[in-house]
Formats: sequence, C-alpha cells, structure tokens
Amino acid sequence: MRDQGEVLLVSCYELGHQPLGTAWPAAFLERAGFRPAQLDLAVQPLDDEAVRRARFVGISVPMHTALRLGVKAAERARTINPGAFICFYGLYATLNARYLLAGRADAVLGGELEQELVSLVERVASGPRPDRAVAAPVLARLDFPVPRRAGPPGGSGYARLDRDGRLVPAGYVEATRGCLHHCLHCPIPPVYGGRFFAVPVPVVMADIGQLVEGGAGHITFGDPDFLNGPGHALRVTRELHAAFPEVTFDFTAKIEHLVRHRDLIREFAALGCVFIVSAVESFSDVVLARLEKGHTRADVLTALGITRAAGVALRPSFVAFTPWTTLDDYLGMLDVVEAEGLVDQVDPVQYAIRLLVPPGSALLEKPWMREHLGALDEAALTYRWTHPDPRMDRLHREVNGIVEEGAERGADAATQLERIRATADALAQRHRPSRRPAILPADRRRAARLTEPWFC
Repeated sequence: MRDQGEVLLVSCYELGHQPLGTAWPAAFLERAGFRPAQLDLAVQPLDDEAVRRARFVGISVPMHTALRLGVKAAERARTINPGAFICFYGLYATLNARYLLAGRADAVLGGELEQELVSLVERVASGPRPDRAVAAPVLARLDFPVPRRAGPPGGSGYARLDRDGRLVPAGYVEATRGCLHHCLHCPIPPVYGGRFFAVPVPVVMADIGQLVEGGAGHITFGDPDFLNGPGHALRVTRELHAAFPEVTFDFTAKIEHLVRHRDLIREFAALGCVFIVSAVESFSDVVLARLEKGHTRADVLTALGITRAAGVALRPSFVAFTPWTTLDDYLGMLDVVEAEGLVDQVDPVQYAIRLLVPPGSALLEKPWMREHLGALDEAALTYRWTHPDPRMDRLHREVNGIVEEGAERGADAATQLERIRATADALAQRHRPSRRPAILPADRRRAARLTEPWFC
C-alpha cells in the first residue's frame, strides 16, 4: 500500500478553499512512507480510475455539506471498488458515526486524528481487514508536519478575495484547531470538549510560504476562533506581515473575544487584516441565551464599533431561523443590518440559514430544543424541527428561494435584502411606504469579501 495512489484522500467541500482536510493527512502519511493521492470534489469529478487504484479511501467531512456529498462519493466508491477500505474523518464523521457505520464506512475518526489515520492505514496495509469500528475523538497534541498541498491556491474554482474590484487568490491555513467554547449548536464542542490545540508558528509560516509561492495574495485563517489564543494569533500575523507585507488576511472570532481583546484589533488591521467573520447568529438576547453564545445584542453593537474604528469590516454570520426566533426578531435583524450599514457585509445566504441539529448535538439535551424536535432524518443527517409560528417556516422557504435565485443571477446584496424585507413585511402584514430603501448607489464601495459565501 505504499505505491502512489493506493491511499486516496477525498475532500468534498471546504468553503471554496484548497482543502486542508486532505493536505494535512497527506503530510502525515508521506512522513510514514505512504504516497497518497488527493482529490477535491469541489473542483474535480470523482476519478473512477483513482478509486479503482486505491486500497484505502479516506473521506474528509469537516461540515454538514461535505458529509452529504461524502456519502454519495462513498456509495460510488463501493460500486467501483468493493474491496476498498473506506474511512470517514472529521467533525461530522464523529457526529454521524452510527449512520456511517451502517454499511457506508469501515471506520470513523475525529478530533486530532491524523496520527490515528496513519495507524489505521498501516493496519489495513499489513494484515487482515480491521473490524468496522468508530474511534473516540483523539485529543492529543500532534507533531505537525507542513501540509502537503496538491496544487496552487489560485487554481480554477477556489475562493478569491474580492476587494476594491480586484480578485486576489486566497490561501487557507489553520493556526489552531478545536475551540475553548461550548456554543450549543456548534459541532466542535461534542468532539473537542472545550479544548484547542495550537499549530507551531514555524509550521503555519511554512504553509503560508508555500501558498504565497503558489500565487496567494490573501490568507484566510480558518481556525474556529483565531482569538482562542490571542498571543499565538499575534505571533503568527506579525511574522506573516514581516515576511509578506503585501499579503492581507482574514480570520474568524467570537464577538466576546472581539470585545475582550479590543486593543488588538487595530494592530491586526495594521498587519493586513481586511475583515473578520463572527458568528453573531442573532440580535435576539433570547435566542443568544438558548444557544449559549456568550454574547448579547449590546456586545455585537460594541464589536461593530471596535472593528469599524480599526478600519476592519465585520462580516456577521447568522442562524436566522431557530425555534425561538420570532417574526419580529427576524425583521429586527434586517433593521440592524440596514441601520449599521452592513448590507454589503452580510452574504444574502445568511438570511436563510436554519438551525441544524445533527446527531450528537449538545442542543438535544436541552428542554427548550426537545419541545420543538421531530424525528432524526438520517438521509439529511439532521433532526427535523418545526417552528411554533407557521409563518416562520413559510418565511424560511420563501427566503431560501430568493437567495438561491439571487445566487444564480448574481444579484446585488441590497436587491436581495429588499426582496427578503418585502416578503417578511407581507407575512407580518406590515406596510412601510415611507421606509428608506436598502438599495444603495451602484458605485458604492463594498467591504472586502471572499467569493465563496457559504459558511456551513
């Protein structure tokens, strides 16, 4: 199994970025003497010949969308190569282990899994086929090699930075993995249990170096929360700026961290940060409390002031539909987006995001979730839930349609927001003829963003 391609690593979807979900396992496997092939289904078709050649197929599923695509890829791999050993790995593999091991996978791995993946490949290579099993999430510190990138970040189909009318190839790295926090709807706490692991700065910088050499002019730090370790984040970004002063970057951080570490935001801006993604989720304190987000509506407004003063765009993500979000809450969210000048800092898909409750979710233990919960839809990899106000489920369907149509047409964010507002107003039986429209001048300066808008 040490010949080229006898181990095949498959990425299904990583937010439009060149996948770390195969690049890091590939580096661990190469260090152990294997020669894995990498395949990214986000930009490539499933290669039948590559599947036939493989004795071990590892499928990376760090998120819900990736897992749905991964299940289809595994079914096809079984048809093409029935004897291949199929392993799913990543956050959503762990959460959906029972479903996957019912004939779809031979093994499931999660957490800091790369060394365990190497051990599994070695067992498959050296002896009888291992029994089908799920391993508990691995939470041990790893000796990280530099990720083995399969190609340049500027390759066709990957995300780019859209800034001032220019498109810049974007690379994607991680400086930390896991998370300190326990937000109830997040898939990370059930796997990592409040732990995070820092990647050594030299490893991060070596990865950034190879991405820049491949054409990247912007770096996304894909850490679940870049400010879990603020000192580490500063060391990395200072070295990034010293080595590549023209390269910009973005990162993701919790609202509470932006407020707590407000003094750092100006330095991040000076080092090249052009935007920050934050899981705002809602402007309703009731919803935020039910999700145990750790921030309030007032905190969000404070964070907006901090980032605005530093000259960094805050790009909120939302869980716009939950069982506790009222129609007034939804309209209030749109009000804040307009009042705070966030029309171009919110990707329209965010107005359609519905709470996902996968198996293993911490929400399943809460009475305020159970009262709305339906059955597990295994094929959809989530529990179904119904809103107590039928208008909200109808609104979700209609907003989803508006967003999908707008994405196909490349519609302007303000135009989509106006349509969504009109739909919500109609359901609420509200008429606002004197309201200032959200549509802004066509030549307005839009905040920096990535060309791939999806966050789940």
